[in-house]
Amino acid sequence: MEDAVSQLLENREDISQYGIARFFTEYFNSVRQGTHILFREFSFVQATPHNRASFLRTFWRCFRTVGKNGDLLTAQEYHCLLQLLCPDFPMELTQKAARIVLMDDAMDCLMSFSDFLFAFQIQFYYSEFLESVAAIYQDLLAGKNPNTVIVPTSSSGQHRQRQSPNDCSPLDGVEASLFYQCLESLCDRSKYSCPPSALVKEMLSSAQRLTFYGFLMALAKDQGINRALGALPDKGDLFLDPAMDQELEKLVARVSGLSVSGPTSSSGDSSNVPVRNSPRINSPWKPLHHRRKMDAESEGSNEETDSSEN
Repeated sequence: MEDAVSQLLENREDISQYGIARFFTEYFNSVRQGTHILFREFSFVQATPHNRASFLRTFWRCFRTVGKNGDLLTAQEYHCLLQLLCPDFPMELTQKAARIVLMDDAMDCLMSFSDFLFAFQIQFYYSEFLESVAAIYQDLLAGKNPNTVIVPTSSSGQHRQRQSPNDCSPLDGVEASLFYQCLESLCDRSKYSCPPSALVKEMLSSAQRLTFYGFLMALAKDQGINRALGALPDKGDLFLDPAMDQELEKLVARVSGLSVSGPTSSSGDSSNVPVRNSPRINSPWKPLHHRRKMDAESEGSNEETDSSEN
């Protein structure tokens, strides 16, 4: 509601032509459809679990053809795609997602769309949880138990040395059962989104030891966790989206019709117009405000610049 009212006040001149009731109807329809996050600032995109899930779903629907065509991209190229939807999306999150896939490989290595997408889903949706998991993992490597409450007495120093440094080599990882106990405690007290404890327990039940990135990769590949999150389809259905395919077919038909019946000059520009305008139908009001503001400030703005601002 706070964002809706803010959008209403920022765009009151435009809204006065249509009415407040219509604005709220369109705004909450866009929230329900998940399109309200398009072209919004990162602070808004990551503000709620619904916004995060909507962004993940939109990224998949917009760029699934990358995977369908079998294209492999670098982390920087995937980041450029993310910025088409959220211009100030931080590179750090993209790099963290790529590191789940690549681990110790160079960050400029190529990745498939499905590998990056499922890793990105875990890193983006559970980002606060993963920060806490990283701290727990480092404590366990150092021989500390994050769940242990140490009373400051003379015997506390002996209690800290329960685990030998040789038993927690970074290459060997940490004991899976102890790691899960710490994660279960974290999920119980965390105010942020966490993967279901039962699914994490099942995922770790067959492992004796594991590394931090091995754990992240297991999270990314677990279809049970993917279904619980509910933003993306199963991996086998990743490139199937009949509703989007129908919209694309309609869009191609519109472009073809305009290219045949429209003016012959600057045909490239005319074919781009419907492609860029079509997604704005269900977009929130803020991009309209930005577009009007940019037109007033810069006489040299063109359609391409306008789209990037949105």
